[in-house]
Amino acid sequence: MPHAPPQSWWSRNWKWCAPVLGISGVALIAGFFAMIFFAVFGLIKSSEPAKEAMAKAMTSPQLRAELGTPIEEGFMVSGNISTSNSSGSASFDIPVSGPKGTANIHVEAKKSSGVWNYSTLEATVNGKPDKIDLRP
Repeated sequence: MPHAPPQSWWSRNWKWCAPVLGISGVALIAGFFAMIFFAVFGLIKSSEPAKEAMAKAMTSPQLRAELGTPIEEGFMVSGNISTSNSSGSASFDIPVSGPKGTANIHVEAKKSSGVWNYSTLEATVNGKPDKIDLRP
């Protein structure tokens, strides 16, 4: 009586291999998009205008009185920044919080000859109508 030819590896293991490959593919794609997402937020948060805005916020007596200390930077920075050599522009919002509340810092700036000039650098405390100017 002739023996049946042995089954291939795929025909023996497809029931567990196909879902593992599918889930791995989805995880790889999600990881790629997460990496891009975090890289973009990291670039904005590490920019000179964002660092300057946070430095001004942490030393502002008005904002410290409203939020308490320490003032911490939030995660979801929204907006955009564009630079090209010694020129550029930035327009973004940084969420901040302290023990007494939360606020949003709005930054609008233009870079000319390597120097950032801020047209808007203000904080809006959540639940309060007034804005706190953080420019000198």
